Amino acid sequence: MRGMLRLPSLCHICHRWPSQPLCVPCIERFAQPTQRCPTCALTLSHKSICRNCAEHPSPLDACVAAVSYAFPWADCIARFKFQADPSLARALAHLMRHAPWVEPALDAATLVMPMPLAPSRLRERGFNQALELARHLAPHKTNAHTLLRRGDSAHQVGASRHERLEHVRDAFWVAPEHVSTVRGHRVVLVDDVMTTGASMHEAARALRVAGAAHITGLVLARTEEREAHH
Repeated sequence: MRGMLRLPSLCHICHRWPSQPLCVPCIERFAQPTQRCPTCALTLSHKSICRNCAEHPSPLDACVAAVSYAFPWADCIARFKFQADPSLARALAHLMRHAPWVEPALDAATLVMPMPLAPSRLRERGFNQALELARHLAPHKTNAHTLLRRGDSAHQVGASRHERLEHVRDAFWVAPEHVSTVRGHRVVLVDDVMTTGASMHEAARALRVAGAAHITGLVLARTEEREAHH
């Protein structure tokens, strides 16, 4: 509410008070940059690109993740998704913005698009967490009306990579009246978590068909799979 006293808060990780929703010591401890595959953001130990992206080129031109989907970020993301905490949304977007390569990608983009939720998921949750992040990252470039999702898809928790690919095949499309918005432009595609990349890859293919010139995937957290199963 305008004019309302801003009260100090607890850090969502260490519960220090008074604090920002994510305190600086926790960010420094748990959000250290790591070497990642440039097109799927999987953490790498020594190579410049992961085996899967080398063998099967990604439909993304680049992919950036702020953190790995592990403690303490998995708990923070669950709280953000299911409790719709606006202060946490701002803090997580701030974390994303300060990850390596994010600022240049946002600056170069014409459009910042949230991954759209299936209608049933949107009804369950009441908001699209990817849209909330996008609005904090680039409010004047965020476009939530061009990339659309067809129908409803099955829950993907616990699904294999092959099952996830089948669930989202042809799930995304660009509204015909907005194709000119995409054609020839640089797009940043935002999501909270990337597991296998199946959904983001399918969305990127739809944007590519519509003529996007360059697509960067930007995610808060990347699940760390064993590379052999990636």
